[in-house]
Amino acid sequence: MTEKAIFAAGCFWGVQTAFDGVKGVVGTMVGYTGGTVKNPTYEQVCTGRTGHAEACLVEFDLSKVSYGELLSAFWKIHDPTTPNRQGPDVGHQYRSAVFYLSPAQEKEAKAIREKLSKSGQFKNNIVTEITRAGEFYPAEEYHQKYFEKHGGQSCHVA
Repeated sequence: MTEKAIFAAGCFWGVQTAFDGVKGVVGTMVGYTGGTVKNPTYEQVCTGRTGHAEACLVEFDLSKVSYGELLSAFWKIHDPTTPNRQGPDVGHQYRSAVFYLSPAQEKEAKAIREKLSKSGQFKNNIVTEITRAGEFYPAEEYHQKYFEKHGGQSCHVA
């Protein structure tokens, strides 16, 4: 049985590459979510005026990987303490966010964020947004599996 999850952690090329490397992930797609414009383009999202985040839709096999394990990977591949920024990428579209698809995902994401906040693992406060997923708009084809197509290396740490 498969389930889906949506994560935003900066540039979606790196997020996709990181999740593609997780055992039990059966598919990923980059796109835009969390904004107000229907069918936004990359150029529109880059203006910061649509409200969308660059995000990665992850389909995973529950018999091989749990949602909690994906959340663990999510918090390891980016800095959840920097608002609207990951590395050189700056803007609201690069925010740290979990877009939950069920009440169970919401509960688990909030519980893990709270646990991490209290752990002292991060010097600064976690700013990761946890919000109900709205419409997910697939990014243009040239963004899909970008590093795989262009031989590049992910900008995220796994």
